[in-house]
Amino acid sequence: MANILQLMPYLEGDELMYVQELIKDFDESKAQQFASVYSARRKDPTTILILTLLGFLGIAGIQRFILNQIGLGILYFLTAGLCFIGTIIDLVNYRKLSFEYNSVQAQQVASLVKNFQGN
Repeated sequence: MANILQLMPYLEGDELMYVQELIKDFDESKAQQFASVYSARRKDPTTILILTLLGFLGIAGIQRFILNQIGLGILYFLTAGLCFIGTIIDLVNYRKLSFEYNSVQAQQVASLVKNFQGN
């Protein structure tokens, strides 16, 4: 089992535990492949927080576009973040939003790496 903190020192909390569970059966090579691909797909919670704060400056919904929630992004953009209420909710839940996105990405990457034949 690979040391996940060595491969991805930026992980913390629920995301760290989730990724550890996903790659617990991976050898060092597969863990490195996972870390490489996942790092490229992962969205940092701080980035989501900053993009959410931009909603108060009149550019609401960018965080939803980044999280591949295009419909909500358009809705937020056209309604000023649902009159700022949606933006405030996203501000409170930015870690949850990024974890939900990242867990889906981690699951997809783990499946790709697990099914990849060869080294």
